[in-house]
Amino acid sequence: MNRKQPKAMGKVLFMLATALLLTTGCGRNYVVLHPVGPVARSELSLILLSTILVLIVIVPVIVLLAFIVIRYRDKPGNTAPYKPEWASSKVLEIIWWTIPVIIVGILGTVTVQKTFALMKPPVKNVQPMTIDVTSLDWKWLFEYPGQKIATLNYAEIPTGVPVQFILTSDAPMNSFWVPQLGGQEYTMPGMEMRLWLQANQTGDYLGRGANFTGKGFAHMTFHIDAKPESEFNSWVKSVQKSSSPLTDAEYKQLEKPSSVTATKSYSSFPPDLYTEIVKRNGNMHMAPGGTMGNTTSSAMSGSMANMN
Repeated sequence: MNRKQPKAMGKVLFMLATALLLTTGCGRNYVVLHPVGPVARSELSLILLSTILVLIVIVPVIVLLAFIVIRYRDKPGNTAPYKPEWASSKVLEIIWWTIPVIIVGILGTVTVQKTFALMKPPVKNVQPMTIDVTSLDWKWLFEYPGQKIATLNYAEIPTGVPVQFILTSDAPMNSFWVPQLGGQEYTMPGMEMRLWLQANQTGDYLGRGANFTGKGFAHMTFHIDAKPESEFNSWVKSVQKSSSPLTDAEYKQLEKPSSVTATKSYSSFPPDLYTEIVKRNGNMHMAPGGTMGNTTSSAMSGSMANMN
């Protein structure tokens, strides 16, 4: 066998392994890389920018490492220059300090801009809607203050409409995450957090608790069903007519730790339910601008309901 053949085969195998590694995240199962709304697309662009900036550093370092090991290794007949008195190079130091500073500056500037932009509705010319979300052990309760209905372990939203999810917890801290719609936001007892999401395509999008909360955590999933606004309005009317109300007694049963994977709809809910959940656990709220305070939940929820 020709001695060059094993080397050539090794190069081919290395290239195939590298290509396989680089394409493992491109499948449809990796939902983070397949956004369906402006929030998720903005966050994906930040992920891609971060990856590119990191590769600008990593690739040259790996290439230089391989070059130095091969070029300057101790072997008979090596003609690489030997400079035992060489200590430093101002040019090289300027290069390897300037490049990271520029990269951090670019990444920091873009991250700040996108982060603050995501604290506002993704689009300005569409009337937004509000959904109050409570994480429980181990289930999710969605309340629609504008429509006066509630759901368990699923939520329906109209496509093309910005939705502000106002989040809290009546159980251990969790994290609300719908990967194809946007990044996660924590749900904490006594605190009211805010997350803007929007779906521009119809579909059923999987959401989950992204913070470990005990033995039922693995089953703490939910679905966001995005549909045209006309179908969403029809669904709301159907729930109002055919579903039973959520009573205080039933909510007390939901409060108890249990894994409930089934979905359910409620034609109404106690008007102060969400307010009381936040109040009795601490009564802290995130204002639209991102600051925290002790403003009353009823006033804040009322203002958001009026937007609908």
